[in-house]
Amino acid sequence: MGQEPADDFVVLADPGGNELCVIEPDNNFLAGTGYLGEVTCDGTRDVGLFWRDALDWPLVWDENQETAVQSPFGGTKVSWGGPPVEPKHGRNRQRFDLVTADPSSEAERLISLGAALLADLVDGVELVDPDGNEFGLHAG
Repeated sequence: MGQEPADDFVVLADPGGNELCVIEPDNNFLAGTGYLGEVTCDGTRDVGLFWRDALDWPLVWDENQETAVQSPFGGTKVSWGGPPVEPKHGRNRQRFDLVTADPSSEAERLISLGAALLADLVDGVELVDPDGNEFGLHAG
């Protein structure tokens, strides 16, 4: 998916249908990452900007509606491919779970950035990002 004939990487899928790209180590996009260079998510530019602000990580890619963030300490990038975004059918298979000392205050901050409350949990809350992707916010 998303691979053009001229691309110099290969897209494979595991037995569960989860796709992964095999990319040469000298690829500029993967500079500063470890063995797991990127986790790719389906999403709009708005959701990439939301996670930039939510995590306070720099936006390291912003081209053609595609975005990526990366910890200021380096490591794996998290990216969003931009439109078209596949329609949601039920809950996401891939999701973020965040841990914070004060879930109530952090939930307020994330809602001010564009998240919405989905449900209260025993140890926190479940929210959705601007594209409607669920994520957990837990006490820890």
